[in-house]
Amino acid sequence: MGPDARETAATRARYDRIAPLYDWMEGLAERRYQGWRRRVWSLVNGPRVLEVGVGTGKNIPYYPPGLQVVGIDISQRMLERARRRAERLGVPVALLQMDGQALDFPDDTFDSGVATFVFCSVPDPILGLREMRRVVRPGGRIVLLEHVRPENPLLGRLMDLLDPLVARLMGPHINRRTVDNVRRAGLTLERVEDLGAGGIFKLIVARKG
Repeated sequence: MGPDARETAATRARYDRIAPLYDWMEGLAERRYQGWRRRVWSLVNGPRVLEVGVGTGKNIPYYPPGLQVVGIDISQRMLERARRRAERLGVPVALLQMDGQALDFPDDTFDSGVATFVFCSVPDPILGLREMRRVVRPGGRIVLLEHVRPENPLLGRLMDLLDPLVARLMGPHINRRTVDNVRRAGLTLERVEDLGAGGIFKLIVARKG
């Protein structure tokens, strides 16, 4: 079964709408994320790398030299900002508008796949993860930086209650069980690192078996 067209269109429209404010909205949080982004890209095997949900290009400053990165995003307005960032930094990257739930690449195209704070927003996260698995070569690594539903029962329940409001205003779902979704997508977990904040932030490293 393919992606839900209505939910996909709503997600595209939401990120087109908030694109002009996106970097400003996450300005304070980004101070925490910078070190985590460096960590993510230190784990990536090249040379061919797919970044799903490149957004405004926040990972571009951390691309290691020598990689052939293709960045995709569902929102054209987010991509416009990513292009400007790449040009300003002089970093080569191919930027394409594409739905992460239906990647327009042949099987086994990339050596690695990367996504940071993306599978909280993909309408069907398991479908998106299966697409990443499909386009990464056998044995290839998929590295994710995500915020997930915490295991603490009270905090988890609070996330469940707040999720509809947060998703409507900003896009991401704050109660996704992304580690479980990685398993359900057929990927083999290599490691899961708890980055803090009560277990909300995770570094997830998986491989295509």
